[in-house]
Amino acid sequence: MAGIKIDGIVIAQSVKDRVKKDVVELKNKGITPCLATVLVGNNPASATYVRNKHKACEEVGIATKDHKLDESITQSELIKIIDELNADKSVHGILIQLPLPKQLDEFTTTSRISPLKDVDGLTPHNVGLLAMKKAALVACTPSGIMEMFDYHGINLEGKNIVLINRSNLVGKPLYHLLLEKNATVLTCHSKTRNLTDLCQSADIIITAVGDRNKFVLTPDMIKEGAIVIDVAISRFQEKLVGDSDFEQIIQKASLATPVPGGVGPMTVAMLLRNTVTAASLSGEIEK
Repeated sequence: MAGIKIDGIVIAQSVKDRVKKDVVELKNKGITPCLATVLVGNNPASATYVRNKHKACEEVGIATKDHKLDESITQSELIKIIDELNADKSVHGILIQLPLPKQLDEFTTTSRISPLKDVDGLTPHNVGLLAMKKAALVACTPSGIMEMFDYHGINLEGKNIVLINRSNLVGKPLYHLLLEKNATVLTCHSKTRNLTDLCQSADIIITAVGDRNKFVLTPDMIKEGAIVIDVAISRFQEKLVGDSDFEQIIQKASLATPVPGGVGPMTVAMLLRNTVTAASLSGEIEK
């Protein structure tokens, strides 16, 4: 019997509905939440992502400021723009669209963002707070995955979770969020040995490799009734795919996310929620 699809579009809409109400409350207090995006260069995929984020902001009533910068911008010029946005009281969230051109250092750039406006949860300050269970602004994709678990009433306590990713955007913050829920988390990566055996013993598999030429999560790797969260998205053989084929996995899993339409919509929804959270924090500070 096939398992249940975890529909990211439906869950994301439930988050957006809550965000929309929060935006109205903030506006009634004289605060209009505002997200500033910074796009460097002409990467088509990045430009599409930014457009989608602006559209989502518009849907819930969040104002936006769009900064499109030349590919050749220097590190010092980019830092100056970030400093200006940090000082702009009308801006509550700052998002630097990644990846950046080669001459720009990602850590230096994202670290310059004020922790109170860090809606991607990437600054050392917010990463440290997350490790201490004190973060208000958490990376969007990991927090979106946690929202999926909550929506489906999945109790993570004591669950054995295999997490196939160790990036700053997904694996590392998600590790801390899962630990907070008392899960037992095994972080796997390209150097992990016996990955199939490890996956077969997992109650939940969260995979985010994103390269079908290097890795595919196949049905034989998961145990009957496991939960599969496929975070990856890439183009393979003219199709958008994750690390697994949903139609095959769902025949064995109890719940699983499709690609597209799974984790992706959640990432944008949590960005909106983080922007509202940042706006709320600014209101508290100004008091």
